[in-house]
Amino acid sequence: MADAPHNSSTSKRRSRAPSWFLLGLAGVLVMAGLIWARTHRVQPTEYTTAKVTRGSVVRTVTASGTVNPVVTVQVGSYVSGVIESVSCDYNTHVTKGQVCAKLDPRPYQTVVDQDRANLEAARAQLDKDRTNLQYAQVTYQRNADLAKNGIVSQDVVDQAKSAADQARAQVELDQTAIVQHQAALKAAEVNLGYTTIASPVEGTVVSRNVTPGQTVAASFQTPTLFLIATDLTRMQVDTNVSESDIGGITNGERASFTVEAFPDQTFDGMVTQVRQAPQTVQNVVTYDVVVSVPNPDQQLKPGMTATVHVVTAERDNVIRVPDQALRYTPGGVSGAVQSGERVKPVGTSGGGASEPGFVWVLRNGRPVRVSVTVGLDDDMNAEIVAGGLQPGDEVIESEQTGQAGSRRSGSSAPRLRF
Repeated sequence: MADAPHNSSTSKRRSRAPSWFLLGLAGVLVMAGLIWARTHRVQPTEYTTAKVTRGSVVRTVTASGTVNPVVTVQVGSYVSGVIESVSCDYNTHVTKGQVCAKLDPRPYQTVVDQDRANLEAARAQLDKDRTNLQYAQVTYQRNADLAKNGIVSQDVVDQAKSAADQARAQVELDQTAIVQHQAALKAAEVNLGYTTIASPVEGTVVSRNVTPGQTVAASFQTPTLFLIATDLTRMQVDTNVSESDIGGITNGERASFTVEAFPDQTFDGMVTQVRQAPQTVQNVVTYDVVVSVPNPDQQLKPGMTATVHVVTAERDNVIRVPDQALRYTPGGVSGAVQSGERVKPVGTSGGGASEPGFVWVLRNGRPVRVSVTVGLDDDMNAEIVAGGLQPGDEVIESEQTGQAGSRRSGSSAPRLRF
């Protein structure tokens, strides 16, 4: 009888334990439901847009090149010798005929003196032989007269005639020798004149490669002593354009370029020559395109590296959209196929041929597809030739959904929709 109350209280505690367990389990389920609902709540889609603008669409070809003077003259030495003096230095403005350097003239002056002496000796020999010719002619005439009277034999007459003929031939030989000595003297004087190195043009010295006392050897190749630019107020940029871009470049096209010395300044020029000589470096074929540019302030220096942009096609005051808007499609590339339409890759030609396509415009918070005709594309903006777009419209470039925190833009669809 004493154990009955104890058993009753124990059974009550056992009956309350499942109730607490169920309540705890219900609380955990409620918390899990709240967390699931919060994490799986559908967030509104956010769009990144850009305005449709009116402006220019410019297709360019980019290449690198070097700034050079239009005409550069290499001044060298025709003869060998030791540099005696130098009177021109870097940046020296020279006139035509101005002396820039002199070689030691003594070896060449000696040759001139020898040839002049030989010429005087040949002339003296000619005078002597002319006198001998006169005597031989007189002797022959006298013996011929005596032979008519039978005073001298015919053999004496023949000997006198032979002596006169020999004297006449010697005079002609002396005259030829004089001509030879005159030519040798003239050549020696020319070589002596080459010891004075003068500028053949008017311009500015941009390079000096000699110093006084230096020996110049001109045996096989003429050494370049000075480099003279005729006019530094007009420069040209020699660019190397790849064979894939050379087809769109012609003479007279507008070009612009920058140099590292003036990164914030753009220089304007014009294509004046597309050279037909290809250059192959590591199986890459390029062509030299010459861009002429005025340089009145002489800011551009010879040898500067230039980044050139040659305008191959241009449209002014046209409606344009960013290229990213042409790549965007709601829901990915599969969403572009609607009503039997087909996604086409980019196919605009260098001249900007028009091709159909469409973009998505944000209107009242929802994307709306608008059909357009795309013209010239410069890899940043595309010309809209026709379609339902107006300046100020918001075209969609990408989208971002809050549920997965993901972003979808044109980069997920690498092909343009046309």
